[in-house]
Amino acid sequence: MTELFLPPASVERPVPLPEGFLLSVLMPVYNEMSTIEEILRQVHAVVLPKEIIIVDDWSTDGTRDFLKKIDGVDGVRVFYHDKNRGKGAALQTAIAQINGTHAIIQDADLEYDPGDYPVLLRPLLEGRADVVYGSRFKGSGRVFLYSHYIGNRFLTGLTNLLYSCNLTDMETCYKCFRSEVFDKVKLRSQRFNIEPEITAKIFKNHFKVFEVPINYSGRDFDEGKKITWRDGFSAIWALLKFRFTD
Repeated sequence: MTELFLPPASVERPVPLPEGFLLSVLMPVYNEMSTIEEILRQVHAVVLPKEIIIVDDWSTDGTRDFLKKIDGVDGVRVFYHDKNRGKGAALQTAIAQINGTHAIIQDADLEYDPGDYPVLLRPLLEGRADVVYGSRFKGSGRVFLYSHYIGNRFLTGLTNLLYSCNLTDMETCYKCFRSEVFDKVKLRSQRFNIEPEITAKIFKNHFKVFEVPINYSGRDFDEGKKITWRDGFSAIWALLKFRFTD
């Protein structure tokens, strides 16, 4: 019997899981020893058929040794970079290993809640979307850095202007896809500019995009936040570049 997909705390009708459904969780990792065990526990707790594809981007804090112990256990597959190449490179490595019908990007910190997977997947399973963005500005969560808020609003506004859309959170980690999307979306960016590149190519290929509210618990630099103002300038250049080139 086909399993039923039941959104938590909701009276909405259940959504049948299609035959062969498998969610590929794409997790780039770099020096996340303080959070990796807990985020994996949270991902495992989501009751869905899934595989977890982890790419370690040359961690030096013990994360790499931990991952070697769990590689091949409970649907976890780990791939290792031989030098630090960036989040974009790690995602490209993960995408090449997808076996699932659907895929979601999951950062290895604890800012994003895997309990939101059902909300993100619903428009895809109902056939209403090809890609779903989880918006931090539509949901609830910890108040995060004002500089990041302003930067995100600017980048999202520029995205909307260049690509004629109405996103509220272009830079969100939570982007959920039908796996076939990656047949057309070929990525090149190595670092944090992967987010605007993904968005640019999704809209240039006219995929149907939904946005749903998610929970968010932003961390600051003392807690391990890695993205900086320099990445903002890189994102602006990526949005402009990919508007007119592949």
